[in-house]
Amino acid sequence: MTTPHPTPYAEPFLPPDPKAATGSRIADFARWAARHRGAEGLQDPTAYPALHRWSVTDLEGFWAAVWEYFEVDATTPYESVLAVETMPGTRWFPGATLNYAHHALRNLHPDAPAITALDETGAGREITGRELRAQVASVAATLRDLGVRPGDRVVGYLPNTPHALIAFLATACLGAVWSVCGQDYAPQAAADRFAQLEPTVLIAADGYLFNGTTHDRRAASLDLAGALPTLKATVLVDHVGLARPETRTAGPTVLWEDAATRAEYLTITPVPFDHPLWIVFSSGTTGLPKGIVHGHGGVLLEHLKILGLHCDLGVGDRLLWYTTTHWMMWNLVVSTLLTGAATCTYDGSPAPVARPDILWELAARHKVTVFGTSPPYLLAMAKLGVDPAVHDLSALRVIGCTGSALPASAYPWVRDHVGAGIRLASTSGGTDIVSAFAGSAPTTPVWAGELSAPHLGVALAAYDGAGRPVEDQVGELVVTRPMPSMPLYFWNDPDGSRYRDAYFTAYPGVWRHGDWITVTGHGSVIVHGRSDATLNRNGVRLGSSDVHDIVERLPEITEALVIGAEEPDGGYWMPLFVVPAPGVTLDDTLREKIRAALRTGASPRHVPDEIVAVPAIPHTRTGKKLEVPVKRLLQGAPAEQVLNPSAVDHPDLIAYFAGLGAERRRLRHPHTPQGLS
Repeated sequence: MTTPHPTPYAEPFLPPDPKAATGSRIADFARWAARHRGAEGLQDPTAYPALHRWSVTDLEGFWAAVWEYFEVDATTPYESVLAVETMPGTRWFPGATLNYAHHALRNLHPDAPAITALDETGAGREITGRELRAQVASVAATLRDLGVRPGDRVVGYLPNTPHALIAFLATACLGAVWSVCGQDYAPQAAADRFAQLEPTVLIAADGYLFNGTTHDRRAASLDLAGALPTLKATVLVDHVGLARPETRTAGPTVLWEDAATRAEYLTITPVPFDHPLWIVFSSGTTGLPKGIVHGHGGVLLEHLKILGLHCDLGVGDRLLWYTTTHWMMWNLVVSTLLTGAATCTYDGSPAPVARPDILWELAARHKVTVFGTSPPYLLAMAKLGVDPAVHDLSALRVIGCTGSALPASAYPWVRDHVGAGIRLASTSGGTDIVSAFAGSAPTTPVWAGELSAPHLGVALAAYDGAGRPVEDQVGELVVTRPMPSMPLYFWNDPDGSRYRDAYFTAYPGVWRHGDWITVTGHGSVIVHGRSDATLNRNGVRLGSSDVHDIVERLPEITEALVIGAEEPDGGYWMPLFVVPAPGVTLDDTLREKIRAALRTGASPRHVPDEIVAVPAIPHTRTGKKLEVPVKRLLQGAPAEQVLNPSAVDHPDLIAYFAGLGAERRRLRHPHTPQGLS
């Protein structure tokens, strides 16, 4: 595969600030590890490569150091850090009992904000540490009274508001298992996830806000409850002020205001290190979504590491990261509380038509120190002409960005329109590990279009076709040693075969994630896109994100999708689908501009065979472009075998792309019966 840049960047876009690096939590951790754990090679605490090298060569020493540095409070101590290191099947910290919720609540100042609830109207209200503990205690007692026991499942049909966070912590307090999805999911789509879990209690809101509209989800919530026969009770949340529905659910119905206002003592149940904490679901583009189970201890340590060390969060900080409850970033955002920092919830569109800069306005008003978003959001801000710097963002230190590769073109915009000294932390991870494989830290330089470095404790490599690590060449993203937040197992996978097949068949004993990456000579990581969506031009592999990056910089293009489809006659078709900006028509002049941009910005091989205007690009519910499903639709695979409509943000696009494929086959083979071409 070709690399994304003709030559590597000679200099970083932003070197680490010496003062910030020296005073950062990660530098303090390096000093602590050298002093208390005997970690070698850490004479300079701001030298990230040495710290990372130690973290992956002395895996037990590193994770024990994370445990001790953050003063993990276990009810019973661990017997060893690693009992078994094989992947899959690693056993971490056997003997230890603890509870994630205890750690989320223990560092909060009783009178300082723990949660700031925001929405697209600009409204905001604060919940102090004392208030949060009281509400968690009350909801936990309510759930216990409703029959919830350790190991039972509690599910939420909720927007990103404090209700979801409080319900999760209350569930975790009991040793029960949490799962949640947003209310833009249809009842059947939510049931496809939740029914697998046989939940005991459903917690559902009356609706949510989006782009100036209040969406009534009362009937949808009742339909969902009816599709979950194992429910013992339903808790109804009055979020947007709609009247309580007259129809009742099969079991008892409890109002949130009653569930959350009892005077109760907070009781937290200690559980084993690998006791299930939550179940997050894969995108589920075909068949039922996969339920991925993570444990209390693994999530606790991994999130302390990423938020405490890489994001440099601590007491006095505030994080605002735009997410929905069904994206794994919601789970990470909740963990802000582990560090003693405050977190923000946000209900609404990230860029409502009436106030497209609302998130920046809220970040300024509430003195946010870490702001999180996605590449499409930053690119949209630039195209809309939004200038965040008109707001007072002096408290902002870091912009986190994840969901897809952040193109190099976004970095100057952030510098010029947000703030010159702000660290732009492009990050890549996944629902699978509910964390990141690579990103940045206060002690790493920022390279435009690249991720600064593999994260601590992540033995990341790029493998070539023979399973050998390569540098400055494109390869498969692999992790050669275990991470504590790797899944415990998949739900309803008793023999572990689905779990093994998902990650460990290509390289036995090594995690293959399914992304093409380059590990550069200066230590950064470049993400090229999904390896199962690789483009192949005359035997040369190309990354789809390299095409998207260049095309989406053009002001005339809102979004792009390129695919490479093998054809029955041995041909290869590489079309580029584009969504023109409002008021723009895709004509021959614009097509040639796109081709020229790809020739000069990448290579002649990146120029597509055809450029087609489409009304929209289909995504998973978490915003990932559906490259492989679109390819299969164009090749003629039956839609029901390719995509679960409930997993797509625009289900009508399934028929649209299937129709495009059928029309192409008809024109190429006019005398071949449908379905045989």
